[in-house]
Amino acid sequence: MDANTLFLMRVFKRYYKEWVPVMPDRFTRREFGFMFFDKNFVQRHISFESPTELAAFMKSKVPSHSYYSTSYYRKPDAPTMEEKEWLGAELIFDLDADHLEGAASMTYSEMLVQIRTEMMHLVDDFLFGDLGFSEDQVHITFSGGRGYHAHVRTPDVMGLGTHERRELVDYITSSGLNIDWVFPYNRVTTSQMSRGTGVMSNVARDRLIPPADSGGWRLRMRNALMDVVNDLYDGDVRQFRLDYPSTKGVDKSTIVKAQEEVTKSRKVLFQRNNMAVLSTSTQNLLVNVMKEDVAHRLSGEVDEPVTADIKRLIRLPGSVHGKSGLRVTPITRDQLTTFDPLQMAVPEVYTDDPVKVTMRRDAKLDMLGEHLSLSGETEVPEFAAVFLIGRKMADYGHLSEEDTRPKLL
Repeated sequence: MDANTLFLMRVFKRYYKEWVPVMPDRFTRREFGFMFFDKNFVQRHISFESPTELAAFMKSKVPSHSYYSTSYYRKPDAPTMEEKEWLGAELIFDLDADHLEGAASMTYSEMLVQIRTEMMHLVDDFLFGDLGFSEDQVHITFSGGRGYHAHVRTPDVMGLGTHERRELVDYITSSGLNIDWVFPYNRVTTSQMSRGTGVMSNVARDRLIPPADSGGWRLRMRNALMDVVNDLYDGDVRQFRLDYPSTKGVDKSTIVKAQEEVTKSRKVLFQRNNMAVLSTSTQNLLVNVMKEDVAHRLSGEVDEPVTADIKRLIRLPGSVHGKSGLRVTPITRDQLTTFDPLQMAVPEVYTDDPVKVTMRRDAKLDMLGEHLSLSGETEVPEFAAVFLIGRKMADYGHLSEEDTRPKLL
């Protein structure tokens, strides 16, 4: 092992000497898995009969990454999935910052702020909102790395299969959302004369707006349409195109016409829940904006493979993440609002003793109340060294030193 690995292992060993397990519910039915500093695979098919047994394992083995199954099994330590006898699984939602648009250009702190916002949106609007779970049924955890997990453990979700879980993902992400279901045509029966015979025709003329007592995506889109109409009413055409990219190819005169129409009739639109007061071109403009721009913005962020997988391993609460040194931390919804991993997920056993490191690139770091501006060969508190080395932003020791390998305890 190199100096970086030995340093992390030494600090993790100290952490697990004092570690008190945070056990998942029905933990004897869970499979556990671990990665170690000297191995590049997950050792799994392990179970524990007591918190004491798990604690002893962690102290002696010092894993770099620790996991447990979201599933419950009759025989969790059986060597094959078939032999384990699946009994059910939590419903898991995993949000990781590497899925964010532009994540590559963000700092760690910026990524974590953005993904925290996405998690609040997912929890408040979908899990608590549309899906109706209560706060005591949704268990939120900081992953220790770049994201958050939400676990739902109600009996009615335990038996859901992969297909049903994918449907929940589709609902949250608006995948396959039918705009004609949200804003259906108002079909009006008219009479026509054909060869002297009266013929009744069902004609689609104008779009309907979901009423105020709607729920789910219909209510979400009704409220968002109000915002779009107000933006069109208040703003200039150039700004409207910037805010809603789907309108960039639309002729300016069409948007000006739409602006004039909503100025006259925006209130009556939502009183009648009907777009009949608008021209066909304006109705098409608004519906296209809702379909192409707004639905995506209203969607929740979800990692589909994680939610759909009924035999998933996920981070063990209370363990430390091998690529950051931060603690996998259970938090409440209220705590999520202001949760800052670099202040709140740093294990207490990490000290502020100076550690020599060599930065791989210049960086700024705000951690445990300290602002660090780092470059080249420098010294940082141990808690910062763990994070920087784990994130591969720095190497242990100074380049000028012949032997920087730390000694294990």
